[in-house]
Order: sequence, then structure tokens, then C-alpha cells
Amino acid sequence: MLEIKNINVKLGQFSLKNISLQVEQGGYLTVLGLSGAGKTVLLEVLAGLVRPDSGEVILRGKNITHHSIQQRPLGLVYQDMALFPHMSVRKNLQYPLKGKGLSARAKQNRIEELARLTKTEHLLERSPGTLSGGEAQRVALARTLASDPEILLLDEPLASLDVKLRQELRELLKTINQTGKTIIHVTHDHMEAATLSKHVAIIEDGSLLQWGKPDEVFRHPVSEFVARFSGIKNIFPCKLNPAAEKNGLFPAITPGGQEIKLLNHPDKEHAHIMIPGEDIFVSEHRLETSAINQYEGEIKDIYLLNHGVELVIHALEDFSVIISRKSLDNLKLFAGKKVWFSFKASAVRIL
Repeated sequence: MLEIKNINVKLGQFSLKNISLQVEQGGYLTVLGLSGAGKTVLLEVLAGLVRPDSGEVILRGKNITHHSIQQRPLGLVYQDMALFPHMSVRKNLQYPLKGKGLSARAKQNRIEELARLTKTEHLLERSPGTLSGGEAQRVALARTLASDPEILLLDEPLASLDVKLRQELRELLKTINQTGKTIIHVTHDHMEAATLSKHVAIIEDGSLLQWGKPDEVFRHPVSEFVARFSGIKNIFPCKLNPAAEKNGLFPAITPGGQEIKLLNHPDKEHAHIMIPGEDIFVSEHRLETSAINQYEGEIKDIYLLNHGVELVIHALEDFSVIISRKSLDNLKLFAGKKVWFSFKASAVRIL
């Protein structure tokens, strides 16, 4: 297990503040945040490139906070890959094996093993300058894996790749993780986290806002920033009135004047509320249902997604609704059509 305990780092005007996390052996942690949030600095602290002002890095119960880069069984892959341009791919993979006491045959076997894993066998005699972005990323991963680090640190590994290459690299990272390799992956893309991670951590301005399993974080964000960063769009600043409770329900009034009922007792008069788009049901007519929030609206836009369809329905506010492509066809939905949509009071959360 890797434990990050109360790490603090000050670099000029920027600071990492009291970062504490745990990563199980064989885990896959994705660190999410905007550019400049401190994600790469955290990787550099773990790798030993940046010394923290306070706090500890514990690996398997041993404090490695002040160990040199060479003493740490962690491998860092930067976004720019940093392959040696004057060496062939084969020699790039050989480089980390120097001084390991391996025979020429053992080195050759290791290179062939890594080339098979990363599907770079056909690239071994090529120079890095002739590789595509996806090929270079695979070679960079193979070179870092050559020294068999316990933990793989990845800085935006899928950035600047097209859709096809991203999917191929995702599959490779899953395969590497399934071999038992622990991975810590930095990105600003919540979809990468959702598809790859066992745990996610969200950092803003050097502070850890939330961490846990992807479903817990994305379905139960602790703040407006986390909710928006998680891709949730139905977030409304509302006026709340705890005294207006009726039958266990509390009204929230959006800026556009829409009333939304919720179950959670509000402890303030103004707050952001959130409704996941997956929790909203669409129908052609008003339904007899236990969903207390029912509205008629007009479809403004329809967007095809990898995992379904997003409808933007206007009913005093714009609501983002996620449905299946089958539902889109069955309901014969199109921009401009009037529809009903509904969601339970329990689906509404106060941030």
C-alpha cells in the first residue's frame, strides 16, 4: 500500500495543501483537476523529484519521503514521453536495464516481453522521431515498465491522442493494471477516470476536495466544483425555504422560477442543487408515478454520446437528460418536440 500523509509543498505562489491519500497494491487511482491544480506536482513528490515541506510518503509501511529517485520503486511517464531521440526503440527499452546485472539474453527476453505487452514489436528498430503519438506513448510505457516499478505514475497519458488511439491506450493501461501493477494516473478528463479507475481524487488549487470510488464521487459530489468537473450539468443555484416543508418535502426555487421538491432538509436559504441526468425519466405524456417532480418542456438539442443520448429540455431552466438510443427511437424524439420529464425528490441533492 502507498500512503500519502499530509503532504505540503510550496513552489512560488503555488502550494499543495495537506494532501492525504491511500492507494492499495494493484489499485488504479486517477487524480483529476484543471490545469495548474497541482496534479503533476503530486506525481513529482511521489517520484522524488520534488521534496515536500512537510508530510510523509509511506510505501509498504516504509517511509520513503527522503529517498532519492533511484531508491524509489516508482516509474514516472511524463506527457511528452521524453524518449531518447538518438536511440532506437530497442535501445530506449534497454536503457533502464543497465546496471541490473542481467545477462544479454535476459535483457533480450525482457524487451521482447514488454514489446508484446505494449504491442510495439514492429517498432523496435525504429527511431522515436518516426513514431506516431500513440506509438510513442506505448514505447514510453514499455521503457518505464522495463525496470519493473511497483507503481506506475502517468502524467496525462492520453492527452493529444485521437479517439481510436485513446481507446487502444485505455485497453493497454487496463491490461497493465490487471497484471497487478499499481497505477496513479493524472488527467483533467473525468471520462478517463470513469472508465479506468478503481478510485478517483479531485484536486483544486492544491487542495484535495474529494476522493473515493468513481461511482461514489461522481454520484455524490461534495461541492459544485466537483459536480461540474464530474460532468453533471443539472446544477442550479436555488432559494430554499426550510419552513415551507409539506409532507416531508422542501421546495427549491431556481433562478428561472422552477420549483423543485427535495427530501433533504436544507440548513440554509441559498444553495446549489444537483439532479443527475441519468435519474430523469422522459415520456410523451404526464405519468402516474411516484416521481414528485414532473414538468412539461420542449427539447432544445439532442447530442449523441458514447453511452447514450443527451437531451436538453427547456422548462423554465435547461435540464440535461440522459437516455438510451433505443428510447430516442421509440419516443420519436426531435428538437422542438414537447415532452414530459420527471424525477424523484430523492434524486435531488444539495451541494
